[in-house]
Amino acid sequence: MTPDQPLRTADFDYDLPAELIAQEPLAERSASRLLVLLRSDRRGSSSDDRRSAHRPGKPVRRTSGTFRQREILAGDQRAVQGSVLIDSQFSHIASLISPGDLVVLNTTRVRHARLHGTRASGAPAELLLIHPAADGAWVAMGKPGSAMLPGKRIELGDGVAVETQEVLPDGHRLVRFVGASAEDAISRFGRLPLPPYITRDPTPRDEERYQTVYARAEGSVAAPTAGLHFTPVLLDALSAKGVLISGLDLQVGPGTFKPVEVEDPSDHPMHPEGYEITPRLAGMVELVREQGGRVWAVGTTVVRALESAADGQGGIKAGRGETRLMITPGYEFRVVDRLLTNFHLPRSTLLMLVSAFAGRDLTRAAYAHAVAQRYRFYSYGDAMAIL
Repeated sequence: MTPDQPLRTADFDYDLPAELIAQEPLAERSASRLLVLLRSDRRGSSSDDRRSAHRPGKPVRRTSGTFRQREILAGDQRAVQGSVLIDSQFSHIASLISPGDLVVLNTTRVRHARLHGTRASGAPAELLLIHPAADGAWVAMGKPGSAMLPGKRIELGDGVAVETQEVLPDGHRLVRFVGASAEDAISRFGRLPLPPYITRDPTPRDEERYQTVYARAEGSVAAPTAGLHFTPVLLDALSAKGVLISGLDLQVGPGTFKPVEVEDPSDHPMHPEGYEITPRLAGMVELVREQGGRVWAVGTTVVRALESAADGQGGIKAGRGETRLMITPGYEFRVVDRLLTNFHLPRSTLLMLVSAFAGRDLTRAAYAHAVAQRYRFYSYGDAMAIL
């Protein structure tokens, strides 16, 4: 794709052998591999301060020693059009992050949002709770769709059912619980909603490993998977080094798994996701900017929240918000300088975001390299750091 060609969804397709889709987590969180992308326009130059024009007199951003110390990134290196790909390990992540940088985490917790039941005919049905609505109702989706028409119920057991009240314009359903409160029904019947590409039922091990070690408020239907690699030991090592760590909350919705089905990505409907940014985080972003540090986003959910809250001066606005932000190549990032992420589905908005951040050619080369080197893909897979 050349700069003067229109963006097409097909540009974000790639072939992935099914056996590279990770079905289980590794024995240790930080044992994942890490593919490091050193962008040609970011390799050790302080000229990557995109916001200097907005902050006159602001200190020049420090040049990281990362690129002068090859021994901290042990592994094979490959040049790609002036950029570099490095095969490393996630356990080395602290070597990439400089003192005074800010690492932003998504502290959301995955809700036990998947419910299995039966229709009036006795046939099975399944629904996924997306988020609470007004007056005790919930927004949900399910299958088969015919089981979730207004007035129809899905029986969960012990006299508890879910009744569909309305079909919403986006195809989601407005539902209510019958015979129990939502909290009680979720506690009794809810299951952890593993992604559709994990072709097995959840196990007790997933209860721990499909949550980050820093997960707090429950509200997501999917984990912010870039954070699954972190351990308390790694986070402590970053803090001891002088790296700042803070969190925000973005409630991950089912759209994270939805492929873009239209040829023009701008026609793709983005479902809203709620987020909250604390005054503390907003203040830390401002402090890091003033001192010349970098903002690291752990995952695409953090990118979307930070960029949605951007104040136009390199900082962010505190408070609650809702984002439908779709980031594609050509987007100018206003807050995020570095990105930690997993490998994403073909034709997905997440892959488009990564391509916008790393560059389309480098992203394509990185994914081809990851497939050739047998990296593990998707939620329980390996990670990528884009510098």
